[in-house]
Amino acid sequence: MTAVSPRRTLRRLAAGVATVSLALLLAPADAAHADDSIGVVPTTTAGVPLPPLDQSQKGQGEVSPADKDFVIKVRLAGLWEIMASNMAETKSDDPRIVAIARNIGKEHVALDKMDRDVAKQLGIDLPSQPNSDQQYWLSEMHNANPATFDQIYIDRLRAAHGKIFPAIATIRSSTRNDSVRKLAQASNQFVMTHMTLLEDSNIVNYGALPTAPAPAAAGKGPVPVDGQMVAAAQSNTGGLPGVSQTVVFLVLAAALVAGVFTTMRIVRSR
Repeated sequence: MTAVSPRRTLRRLAAGVATVSLALLLAPADAAHADDSIGVVPTTTAGVPLPPLDQSQKGQGEVSPADKDFVIKVRLAGLWEIMASNMAETKSDDPRIVAIARNIGKEHVALDKMDRDVAKQLGIDLPSQPNSDQQYWLSEMHNANPATFDQIYIDRLRAAHGKIFPAIATIRSSTRNDSVRKLAQASNQFVMTHMTLLEDSNIVNYGALPTAPAPAAAGKGPVPVDGQMVAAAQSNTGGLPGVSQTVVFLVLAAALVAGVFTTMRIVRSR
């Protein structure tokens, strides 16, 4: 059997360590946390994912005044947008607008049922008629002729969806109640779909939409960070505030590679 020289052994060890380190550097940082068991939620007849809701149990978690207001707003959105979309199917002469309205109407029917179920679980009283602003928009559409109807329908619904979109995000990220969270999740998916459908009409008057408010602290970044967020981030780093365990591991691997090559140089010099 041929003896292996120390230099050759060190070269092989260095090559092996370098290969492993390179694989770690190229691998996705969150690969170790990947979960292949994520389920697929049911879909509505229009194809939009809709989280399941257990009708036999009351949603777990505290219900805030903002949660109650959100459930009511979802109901109001459904009331007038279903009426508006039904009107569009009969008044519009544009097949694209008719198809958009049909999809939006179907999806709001599904969302409205989920909203009423959540309200029943949590004991929230819901309105049965659109509010005064929504009734005015409906009257605009009712009085419009086919030449002006499409623009009114698209612009009013696009503006309404843009207004409720940030409200959904606030509830989705802050609610303590399971049922309200599922409703917000479904609402977010519906509203995103509806804004895209309305914009696909190619007649949205973007200049008439309200602009975003100026940031409270300009230049501080797009995501506000508070004490709770910092504490949560630090609690997940294994005692090293602001440093992830993955970064620490990669630094140690790089140090090991550097040590091996240094040892090889010392052996060669001897």
